[in-house]
Amino acid sequence: MASTLKINTLTGVTTAGSIAVTGEGNSTTTNLQQGLGKVWAAVFYSSGTPTASDSFNVSSLNDDGTGDYDANFTSNMGSANYGVGAIAIFNTRVATFGSTDASLFNIKVYDISVGATSASDSSSRFTIHGDLA
Repeated sequence: MASTLKINTLTGVTTAGSIAVTGEGNSTTTNLQQGLGKVWAAVFYSSGTPTASDSFNVSSLNDDGTGDYDANFTSNMGSANYGVGAIAIFNTRVATFGSTDASLFNIKVYDISVGATSASDSSSRFTIHGDLA
């Protein structure tokens, strides 16, 4: 028999902000909060200016030059030590990240087509995992 659980808030018993989830095989647990994406965005370029078409925990984007922008967080991360996954949208582009800070991170997009290694105003996506402040 299938059932439905409807709630607005999950709170850990031992620590309010810590909920353990039993993993595959029933032999390990994962902390639910650690596994959640804390920041993400789909970024498009329009007239050389990056804009987020959809995002979570991104307050604004700063255009730092061709293919170079900062994503500012609505809620800061706990430190500059977080995981970033980023991709560029087109086949000959690559997205990398530059400096990280608790309040923002920098992303750079390059054209890596044959013989080219130049910055490119190209669309990208990113996600960040880590602890919020």
